[in-house]
Amino acid sequence: MSLAALRRPALLLPLLVIPIAAALLYRYWQGPLLPGYRLELHPLVQEVVATGRVISTSRSQIGSEITGVALERRVQEGDRVQAGDVLVTLRSDDLSARVREAEAALTSLRRSTRPQAEAALRQAEAQLQQATRERQRRRELLAQSLIARESAEQAEQAEAVARAAAERARAQAAALASGSSDEAQLRERLTAAQAQLAKTVLRADRAGTVLTRSVEPGDLVQPGRVLLEIALDGDTEILLPVDEKNLSLLRVGQTAQCVADSWPERPFRAELRFIAPAIDPERGTVDLRLRVNPVPEYLRQDMTVSVNIRTGRRDSALVVPNDALLGVDGGRATVLVLRGARLVRQAVHLGLRGVALTEIVEGLSAGEQVLADAGSATVAQGSRVRLSLQALPAAASDPGTRGETPVRFD
Repeated sequence: MSLAALRRPALLLPLLVIPIAAALLYRYWQGPLLPGYRLELHPLVQEVVATGRVISTSRSQIGSEITGVALERRVQEGDRVQAGDVLVTLRSDDLSARVREAEAALTSLRRSTRPQAEAALRQAEAQLQQATRERQRRRELLAQSLIARESAEQAEQAEAVARAAAERARAQAAALASGSSDEAQLRERLTAAQAQLAKTVLRADRAGTVLTRSVEPGDLVQPGRVLLEIALDGDTEILLPVDEKNLSLLRVGQTAQCVADSWPERPFRAELRFIAPAIDPERGTVDLRLRVNPVPEYLRQDMTVSVNIRTGRRDSALVVPNDALLGVDGGRATVLVLRGARLVRQAVHLGLRGVALTEIVEGLSAGEQVLADAGSATVAQGSRVRLSLQALPAAASDPGTRGETPVRFD
């Protein structure tokens, strides 16, 4: 090989290195390649997301007002009951004895005490008549001077004693007569004893579904102990505690999409009907009540439900992914926007906020490019950069949701 042939590659090497070096220098001058987004108009739905539980509008706790032994329990969890249905029967020997005693006293009044008082009254009236006739006879004899005055006075005194006895017998008979106060007292005594005995039969006041039971035959039942808990028929609601930061977004009448954890493939709708007037100071939450109508047949009391409450919607909004936002403070934030190949810090006003996207109402326009993951970026403001445009987050195709930490009930 000739010397000229050996020198030819050496001459070509600088010709290859110079363009490569120039390209590298140009890339360096352009700045690093970083991920970014192009602002676009996009539908946006804002929702508050939380976890709650199913409740009924009212529950009834069934207990006993008396002490007794449970004889029979006629219902168990899940049973439907109607108003008046017998739930539990108790045995109370003491109350039964009181009823028998009151019945015996009333029977004794009717069959014995009252007839005796009436007989005593007839006897006292007969004795009074006899004493009156004797007084009149002796007065006539005294007028004829046939007896001493003392004898006539004795007859008058005997008449007075007989009259007093008759008045007592009359009063006693009146007190024991039908419809008298004594009979009324005995009737009230019997009614009270029967009312107490009736408390040994526990009945349902309203229709509903038995949720829990804590009594079995043979148990000693005492006042204050809850034996059964019944969910009364009525509206079914969802009790939903949400972070108080979302309070400004919530309005009565807003609709919600609900999913029971045990039936994720069967969502149902609910409506916000109540916002608690107070905040739980320990958890920093406010309780909401949502009415479910119609109620899915699979829904159960205390079932855990995930709820998305729709608080706002835009059919076309200028949106930016949330990771591009810096220093969010209420409705204000900043972004790093690419202008003239350099990053510039731009203040923006925010509208609807979702878990993936946020609406920009002021400060940017469609088509502008912003830095992604701005919070972890290491480049300074004013740096030259190149942006590799990323697609909007996948969640953007679904309703956006505001970041609400679910609150579960134990």
